[in-house]
Amino acid sequence: MKTGKLPINLTDLLRQRTVEGERIEYKTGWNPDAIIRTLCAFANDFENLGGGYVIIGQDCDADGRPIFPPVGLPENQLDKIQRELLAHCQLIQPPYFPVLSVEEVEGRNLIALWAPGGQTRPYKAPESVTGKHKAWRYYIRRYSSTVEAKGDTEQELLSLTAKVPFDDRYNQTARIDDLSKPLMQAFLQEVGSALAADAPGLSVEALARQMNIAGGPTESPWPKNVGLLFFTETPDRFFPGVQIDVVWFPEGAGGDRFEEKIFKGPLAQMTRDALSYIQRSYLSETVIKHPDRAEATRVWNFPYAAIEEALVNAVYHRSYEEREPIEVRISHEDLIILSFPGPDRSIRLEDLRAGRAVSRRYRNRRIGEFLKELEMTEGRSTGIPKILKEMAANGSPVPLFETDDNRLSFVIRLPRHPLALATSAGTKAATTQVTPEVTPEVTPEVTPEIARMLRVLLEDMSREQIMGQLGLKDEKHFRVRYQQAAVTAGLIEMTLPDKPRSSKQRYRLTPLGQRWLETHPDA
Repeated sequence: MKTGKLPINLTDLLRQRTVEGERIEYKTGWNPDAIIRTLCAFANDFENLGGGYVIIGQDCDADGRPIFPPVGLPENQLDKIQRELLAHCQLIQPPYFPVLSVEEVEGRNLIALWAPGGQTRPYKAPESVTGKHKAWRYYIRRYSSTVEAKGDTEQELLSLTAKVPFDDRYNQTARIDDLSKPLMQAFLQEVGSALAADAPGLSVEALARQMNIAGGPTESPWPKNVGLLFFTETPDRFFPGVQIDVVWFPEGAGGDRFEEKIFKGPLAQMTRDALSYIQRSYLSETVIKHPDRAEATRVWNFPYAAIEEALVNAVYHRSYEEREPIEVRISHEDLIILSFPGPDRSIRLEDLRAGRAVSRRYRNRRIGEFLKELEMTEGRSTGIPKILKEMAANGSPVPLFETDDNRLSFVIRLPRHPLALATSAGTKAATTQVTPEVTPEVTPEVTPEIARMLRVLLEDMSREQIMGQLGLKDEKHFRVRYQQAAVTAGLIEMTLPDKPRSSKQRYRLTPLGQRWLETHPDA
């Protein structure tokens, strides 16, 4: 049995549901038959979601939400459970061993099992590991349940033999030393993993194995492709074309002039850098004053949240075996994101264009896992509906989702808002331009939620203090609508920007935020 630390914080996993329901199962006590079947299902990872977690000693309500404090496990049972678990896991064919961690939550002992998708699927397990006569079956996850794979589903599972997604494969052209320990540690700090405390004392190989971004025999370990994509300074050394090209066409796509900026580097940082550049260089807000009412109309040429979702979607779902970069093409009339290849063939073109696309299987299960932990994506086919929602909220035309019959490429086209002034190179985010119908006004986009937050932030305050002042209980709602929105608008900042998950983190007004308060005393 492999013991170690979980890649994410267990308390966050339980309280904030940072993992979807189909990827986590709670067991009140030690139930070896059901637990081994679920581990087998996670190992098969039928939909390439990245496996899952089994939490032993944690009960839940009828809706699948964990109950606090947890039931916990008696101290004198922990060793016995681990010994039996080791023996039972050897009955899985081929043998499969999850990462085991003994954790304490609210003074109660829990055993957490991290079961990533296996390298040698399909796996099968006995119906009953404790029974005298054993019959082996294939198991998969269906929503939040473990079920036996039968009929066509079993045949489809068998067809996945040795078909490990590219991002979860070993890269035998690279070395363990190609992984960057500082990048791994920064990631663990950001996601609040308990492994962050142990990381300084571990070798690069030991830390990489704990994070499941390396494996292979002891004498010849190899990094996995996902590790090289996220935790090397120059992943394009191993995967040519891993870059985001942002191209500005001042005369339109058919013109003779264009300006190009190329972003490379670790996957998450590359994506954030490209988004930041687009936001500050090409997004503008138009404020239209109306003579018959005090409230102005505010529209963005392209809503940032829709661009963010579309670009992260491209990073998540592109093929890293192809040498084509992701391209963002910006003109006065639209913003286009092009990636290769197109959506999985299980998605019908009419569903894609209508925003109802639901993928049955994900191309990059591990990339999605890391992006979710960094809160850059939600996964579960929510990308296109969110793009539609954000465009509608801005009053923009309906976005277009395009691919060809052979699914060679995927295009997301975001039209400019018809009332927004045409953007130009170097336009700063959150500004307007002058027309006879538009009163110029340099202002950040301040929603009612952000305004409330600015008014209580009179000194450096923690997230909990701010939520208390606002009377808020829903942490996710606060983070998205208040905290992140205000940081993105440049109105507040972190006191410890290099340690976003630090318990000592505080938030304060920026000079821009202070000026906004001074100029909007009654807003």
